[in-house]
Amino acid sequence: MKVRAYLKQQIESKGSIHMTLLDPDKTSPEDSKIIASIAEEAGTSAIMIGGSLGVTESTVSQVIDAVKEETNVPVILFPGSLSGLSPKADAVWFLSVLNSTNPYYIVGAQAAGAVIIRRHGLEAIPLAYIIVGQGGAAGYVSYARPVPFNKPEIAAAYALAAQYMGFEYVYLEAGSGMPPVPPYFIKVVRRAINIPLVVGGGIKSYELAYKAAKAGANIVVTGTVVEEVDPNKLRKVLSSIVKGVHEGGRDRAKEP
Repeated sequence: MKVRAYLKQQIESKGSIHMTLLDPDKTSPEDSKIIASIAEEAGTSAIMIGGSLGVTESTVSQVIDAVKEETNVPVILFPGSLSGLSPKADAVWFLSVLNSTNPYYIVGAQAAGAVIIRRHGLEAIPLAYIIVGQGGAAGYVSYARPVPFNKPEIAAAYALAAQYMGFEYVYLEAGSGMPPVPPYFIKVVRRAINIPLVVGGGIKSYELAYKAAKAGANIVVTGTVVEEVDPNKLRKVLSSIVKGVHEGGRDRAKEP
């Protein structure tokens, strides 16, 4: 099954799903293997691999190899630059930073990356990346103007434009380790579009995961928490977060 079809099936059956993000610059292949195994056991639907700084194709490939030794869920690249591409992944988020002030991050890097992606034979899934709140390293590196949390209508306009341009997913990125996207913000964007909504940044607990999914996130991504939590405690933490995602999605589906 292609990753695109797999994600569609997962979202339709569960309402909201969880993905685990691994940063090759911060997580060794050996640690990545352990984290990915725990994440799959906890119920994560896919492993995303990528980072904003210090990432090379070699380090990405090593992490992918390690993850695939222990898991059966899809591995999806989440590239912060061209060096984040590897032929060993199952798919790649073909992302455009819509609110970047530098055209390179909107379409320049994408034009260069498209050739590499075709050469690698990777499944490309178009994703509109909208950086919000403080933005974190991703916002700084991509020259973005993060959408303030008190201006959700601006993010909704970007998201709707993304849908009209043919993107298949919209990603609201608050930045690694930053305050998470507020539920009211997610709701405004969710109401504006008909395509799946991804939310990431600062989601470290059941409560935050539940609120994000209940508000309208079809995919909730956690990354920083898997780097910070001791492996002996990670299973409990991730299981709780995944439970929050699934329960939030189910409760949202019950709403009229």
